[in-house]
Formats: sequence, C-alpha cells, structure tokens
Amino acid sequence: MVETTITVIKADIGSLAGHVVVPDFLLEIARKSLKEAVEKGIINDFYVTHAGDDLELIMTHHKGELSEEVHRLAWDTFMRGTKEAREKKIYAAGQDILSDTFSGNVKGMGPGSAEMTIEERKSEPIAIFCADKTEPGAFNLPLFRIYADPFNTAGLVIDPNLHDGFIFVIQDIHEQTPAYLQMKCPEEMYDLLALIGSTGKYVIKKIYRHDGLVTAAVSTDKLHQIAGKYIGKDDPVAIVRAHSGLPAMGEVLEAFTLPHLVSGWMRGSHAGPLLPVPLRDSKCTRFDGPPRVIGLGFQVSNGMLLGPVDLFDDVAFDITRRRGMEAAEYLRRHGPFMPHRLHSEDMEYTTLPSVLKKVAARFSEEEIVPTGKAKDTSDSAE
Repeated sequence: MVETTITVIKADIGSLAGHVVVPDFLLEIARKSLKEAVEKGIINDFYVTHAGDDLELIMTHHKGELSEEVHRLAWDTFMRGTKEAREKKIYAAGQDILSDTFSGNVKGMGPGSAEMTIEERKSEPIAIFCADKTEPGAFNLPLFRIYADPFNTAGLVIDPNLHDGFIFVIQDIHEQTPAYLQMKCPEEMYDLLALIGSTGKYVIKKIYRHDGLVTAAVSTDKLHQIAGKYIGKDDPVAIVRAHSGLPAMGEVLEAFTLPHLVSGWMRGSHAGPLLPVPLRDSKCTRFDGPPRVIGLGFQVSNGMLLGPVDLFDDVAFDITRRRGMEAAEYLRRHGPFMPHRLHSEDMEYTTLPSVLKKVAARFSEEEIVPTGKAKDTSDSAE
C-alpha cells in the first residue's frame, strides 16, 4: 500500500496592524505556490490557512517526512511571501525566517513543522490544530487527556483497541541536540506527568498506539533556541488521527473544553488561557491575544484532502470561550506581577534581561539605608 505523508509547516512572515492576522495577499501567494507544486507533482494536495498571524501550509504527498523537495517548497513559499510583505511594509515581515539559505529542511531555520506518514485506513479522519501566541508545550495537556485520561476519552475504558494504551515520545526542548524518550501509558502515567507538566521543557513530539500505529505529531521548534534571543512565540501545530481504533473526533475535541493556561500571549511573557476558536475569530487583538487554537477536520482519501470542517465553530464551545475570557480578565488585573507574567527563568530570552541589566550593578551585599535629613513638615502652630 502507498503511504501518505501529511506535512504541516507554519511561519510568521508578516501580519496586518501588528501581531493580529495574516493578510489576504499572503494567503493568495501561498495558494498559488502550492497549486503550482501540485501541477509539478511535488505534492498531492494542500490547504492554506492561518492561525492569528501565522501562515499555515497543510500538504499531502508520497515523499515521506523531512522531504527536501516538500520542505523547500514551503521555504520558497515563505520567502516569496516575505519579499512581498517587506515591499508592502507589513508588520514583522519575515519574522520567522532566520536564514537566507535553505539547508535541506526547515528544521532550525525558523518555521515550525509537524509530519506524519500513514497507511490510509478504510476511513481516515484527521484534525489539524494550529495555535497562536504560545509554545509547543501548549498541546501537552490536551494530548494527554485524549490518549491517557479515561475521564476524557471513554474509548480507553470501553474500546478494546484503545484499552492497551499509547506510547508517548517526549522531547527535551532545552537541549541544543534533540533528546527524546518514550513512555507507555497507562503503565508509566505518573512518570509521564512528572515530565510533561513542565510544559516549557518536556514536550510531546509524537504519539503511537500500543501496537506502533502513529496517531499524533506536534511541532517542537523553539525560536529562541534557534535565534539565541526572543523574536516571537513558537505557535505550534499538531496532527491528530481519529476513529477506527483511535479516540473518536468528539473525544479529541473534548480535550480542548478546558481553556488551560499556557505561556506566551503579549511579548511571549505572560500566561493566558488557550481559547478554541473558529477560523473567523483567529485574530489576536486583546493584549495581542489571548492565546488561541483553531481546529480543522479533514478526510484523507488516496492522498487527497476532503474538507475542512471548522471544528471549533460550534456553540458547544461557547462556554469554554466564556470561561477562558473570564480567566483572561482575572489574569490581566495582575499587570506585571506573577503569575500573569512568567517566571524569571522563562523570561530569559525575552527583552526583560536588557532592562534588568541596567540595575544589576546597583545591588549591594549590605543593606542600604537612605541618608539625608528628612524635612520636618509638622505644623509649628500645634
């Protein structure tokens, strides 16, 4: 059987009126580029969309993961869009483009990517999740709930195909050289949680069913690790397969009904709720956020994409969005104080260190007592 590879590659190459939304002309440039690639036989099919200010390229092909030809296509598309964005003086034009020279694939060059190679089942439903104003660890909690939490996924209890659990591949994203390990649930659930609860360090990269069937893939690219400084959030993407021996699409989406707190938001320096929103609401305005995620549902059929369905365009998620905005309102009242502002270790690659550097030399080992005579302001007539 011919294998199909699903590749999702994203980049922030410019947005309108700040970090708000991808302009239509960039979406059109991407569609034209990928349409030409279909005609040349580079890819089978594609869908172009955006999550906030990130341009998302969803592609299917038969060339396998890390295909130089497919990754070059994405890179050339981003470069073509960046050139136009700079000419039009679009905000943050080319922000995620960290090199002028393509080096075989987009890893380490700025754009984020998630890929999965599958043998198509009799029916192949998938969901593509694209987040904005947050980091790769934002998917840790919902993915754990989908594949390891029986209170979320009924199939873990009542479906014999799921009952033996899933294998999680974890990446330590603080390491310059990629470091991975795998853990099986439910056997190693507590050890898994000990890691992935630290969402800024240990990130779920891929998930497999107990028999080795791949079922989820996440982008884990860290921009500040690549650039050595803060240039924007990582804004991850994820690919999730559903049904036919895997969690149902409804169980997958149920994991996003908690607007859990993630790192990112304004200047990549604040915690905020991850809002599941329909595509029409995928623009980040309040305090450059709050962080949000879109979900698009497709059927993969003989290497082609049928759809999408806008999965969060449903009143069933209104209560989640409302709760998320109540959390956002509460956190915003903290202003520059933790826990709204991130811990100092998480601010290492933001612009805060340059501010703190100015006052660092003024610290003393001894307690300082201000000198000078206080002015007597008492009323002498008393």
